[in-house]
Amino acid sequence: MKIATYNVNGINARLPRLIEWLDEQKPDVVCLQELKGDGDRLPIKAIEEAGYGGVWMGQKGFNGVAILTPGGDPREYQRGLPGDPEDVQSRYIEAEIGDVIVASIYLPNGNPQPGPKFDYKLAWMERLLARAEELYALERPVILAGDYNVIPTDNDVHSPAAMEDDALTQPESRAAFRRLGAMGWTDALRARFPSGKIWTYWDYQAGAWQRDAGLRIDHLMLSPVAADRLVDAGVDKEYRGREKASDHTPVWIMLAE
Repeated sequence: MKIATYNVNGINARLPRLIEWLDEQKPDVVCLQELKGDGDRLPIKAIEEAGYGGVWMGQKGFNGVAILTPGGDPREYQRGLPGDPEDVQSRYIEAEIGDVIVASIYLPNGNPQPGPKFDYKLAWMERLLARAEELYALERPVILAGDYNVIPTDNDVHSPAAMEDDALTQPESRAAFRRLGAMGWTDALRARFPSGKIWTYWDYQAGAWQRDAGLRIDHLMLSPVAADRLVDAGVDKEYRGREKASDHTPVWIMLAE
């Protein structure tokens, strides 16, 4: 089973690239983030014509998450991240595909920090940790996949100095992410590639792609049962270099059936 996460940075703007990738790579489960659309603005028909369908949680103009499968048969398991009934941002959805539970996550950026946006980020991470604990207790294969907007260590960024004031590298952000690992969740990419430059995002500015000045902020975190089934993991780097690409590129894992 191939499970991928892909921040498309506007699904309508990137629709040709998304459909191209679906056709070429044929993932079994796709977690999308940053749809930047809702209702009629979501290209559900075009995705269905490409052979995929699923569960959608859009939002007008920004945010938005989805989980897709070939044939469109994931069963919605949880809509929205529990813990704050006043939070209306579309950043979290779960689906059940066979015996596997998959979450698509678009964690808040948190910039500028300090400030209310960073406070929201940290509060959201606390809610995510609480939900992760509930899912962990199920003792099932669970994948928490998406754009975490966290650079876990200095080894996950081209220039730590350039990002030292960014919300993505702050000690509080990194500490919250580490708590997932301490809970027992496995960082799939680092399980496959313990060291080295494994970027998943390249900014549009300052020739970041051309210089390979990237970051690793898209993560697939695996419950112990899922980690036991991990066969491979990787980054579809080439798609970042295509015309009108997202600033993120797809990240995937392969699980034994």
